[in-house]
Amino acid sequence: QVQLVESGGGLVQPGGSLRLSCAASGSIFTIYSMGWYRQAPGKQRELVATMPSGGSTNYADSVKGRFTISRDNAKNTVYLQMNSLKPEDTAVYYCYAGGVLGSTVSGDYWGQGTQVTVAS
Repeated sequence: QVQLVESGGGLVQPGGSLRLSCAASGSIFTIYSMGWYRQAPGKQRELVATMPSGGSTNYADSVKGRFTISRDNAKNTVYLQMNSLKPEDTAVYYCYAGGVLGSTVSGDYWGQGTQVTVAS
């Protein structure tokens, strides 16, 4: 079994910052891609940022220049530093691990989600 445990969400004022963390646990050898998606009320889940194991990054246009994704492959952990937050960033943020390969597991996995609310 693979579990993704997210932390770092909360309430922040516009212009503020938050840092999300997501740690994958289980008998994991490698994870090809880790990243973050988000879903606002009444909207579809959308990509925020992803990072393959090779180190390149992919961001949604709406967060470029404000959010930074990073990974610690040794810890199977992905981070999302969010700066200059806007009310439209309010959503449930989901951690994603794709291409997981382990001794008894394989496939794609999602975290349970963490709420980020940007409001004054």
